[in-house]
Amino acid sequence: MGLRDFWKSYKVLIVTGSGLGLIHLGWYNLKANPLLHKARDNYIPEPGIVAYVSAPPAAPAAPPPAPPAPPAAAAKSK
Repeated sequence: MGLRDFWKSYKVLIVTGSGLGLIHLGWYNLKANPLLHKARDNYIPEPGIVAYVSAPPAAPAAPPPAPPAPPAAAAKSK
């Protein structure tokens, strides 16, 4: 089995394996870069995620306003 046959048979494995290895190597280099890290003095932690916030207790409902009084009937004159 020559190099040409090996490349033809395992091309996908060689390309994906080396690509995955290079991606991991780059990721570790990025994480280790001190220029990309904030100083601990400037670090402000974000607040935790609030899953549920209950609504404040509702005030008792006010009674509905009284309906207006009907107008006085006009007296018929003769």
